[in-house]
Amino acid sequence: MDHSPTPRSNSNPADSSRLSAYLDDHLVASASGVKLFSTAQESWRGTKHEQTFASLTKEISGERDELAQIISSLGYTPSKVKMVIAQVGAQLSKLNPLNLRRSDKGGGAQLELEALQSIVRGKECMWETLGALTEAGSTELDAEQLRHLADRARKQQEQLANVMRETAPERFLSGDH
Repeated sequence: MDHSPTPRSNSNPADSSRLSAYLDDHLVASASGVKLFSTAQESWRGTKHEQTFASLTKEISGERDELAQIISSLGYTPSKVKMVIAQVGAQLSKLNPLNLRRSDKGGGAQLELEALQSIVRGKECMWETLGALTEAGSTELDAEQLRHLADRARKQQEQLANVMRETAPERFLSGDH
């Protein structure tokens, strides 16, 4: 007996509602993600990793715009309530509770790097989920664009992991902190 999932019709309103809500949630989270990357860029200013964070911040912001475009191309309208929540969350993210001193040293910097990797992993999962929908027969999404975005997320995770590995000894073994 075949237990593989049966592709659902793209016109099923319940499916559209669930996908719209899912994408809305990611759009809300992405507002905070952009702010967290922006504050991380401040933390790493003046270090050899400054350009990495500048590039990541620009990419993450651009990908939020791409997500908004995908949502629009599907005919969905982001929830006004969720967008207000996104703005509040983005403002709270400016506080950067993980790295209050905005330093590239100490436990706060480590937690910040770990959180940024988690954010990018969540984004990668979203792109892969949308890619799975194209594999299941959805013609409303651009499979090539989604593969590109998932690949970029993996590269971003690797960049963050490299910064973490390179800087962890200084953070925890130097005796200054």
